[in-house]
Amino acid sequence: MANSKYEYVKLFEKENYLLPDTYIIIRVDGKGFHKFSQFYEFEKPNDLKALQVMNLAAEKLMSKYSDVMLAYGDSDEYSFLLRKNCQLYERREMKLTTLFSSLMSTYYMYFWLQYFPDKPLHIDHLPNFDARAVLYPDFKHIRNYFSWRQVDCHINNLYNTTFWNLVLKLKMTPQQAEQRLMGTVASDKNEILFKECGVNYNNESEMYKKGTIIVREFENYETEDEAGLSKRQVQRLEKKRKKAELKIYHVDIINDDSWWKSRPWLKD
Repeated sequence: MANSKYEYVKLFEKENYLLPDTYIIIRVDGKGFHKFSQFYEFEKPNDLKALQVMNLAAEKLMSKYSDVMLAYGDSDEYSFLLRKNCQLYERREMKLTTLFSSLMSTYYMYFWLQYFPDKPLHIDHLPNFDARAVLYPDFKHIRNYFSWRQVDCHINNLYNTTFWNLVLKLKMTPQQAEQRLMGTVASDKNEILFKECGVNYNNESEMYKKGTIIVREFENYETEDEAGLSKRQVQRLEKKRKKAELKIYHVDIINDDSWWKSRPWLKD
């Protein structure tokens, strides 16, 4: 850019660089998806095709950036774990959050056309996402973060499954169903589903109950300290990450220590 007397205005621009040597989690969340799902008449309590669109959008985003090692999503949100040594866009917070939110919006619209060809997107009802970046200094916080999101998935899905069965099967109004569930705990909801609605919650889809985990999987992984590596060696590691296979799971990541221990690269 040529120098000019107007260039001083750039001095007002301030970048927020995320702390080094910390894990980055970027959580992308659908904006106004309650109204969005109503407008496009999503199936209740879960719309399989809408969830598949979310999963494909997240997987595509993850495949684009090898620094993203793990993603977890349910409903209209996804959380992405970036490596502790990630230098993507120099760890500029605004760049990362705007990038992830815009890419999720773009990919969601792309895959929407494949899964909902009979429901073209309306200009006044387009999907859009916001994003935030959170830093964690230790991997135990990472495990607790994803445990928190999976617990939240279970709580919300059990409630929604019970609520919508009361509305759709027992013909309650939304207000009546809400009143019926007020003050209930998980065991109460399971009993209502089984005895009153004829639904065994244990038989519900694992994706609905546990959410979706997308992880970058490696074969013959060896831990390497990038601090002592040459530029060529670092580039070789990056190529290795890009070639790693992305796999999707719907499993318990709260209590299964072996799942985490068998993937040591998530800590690196």
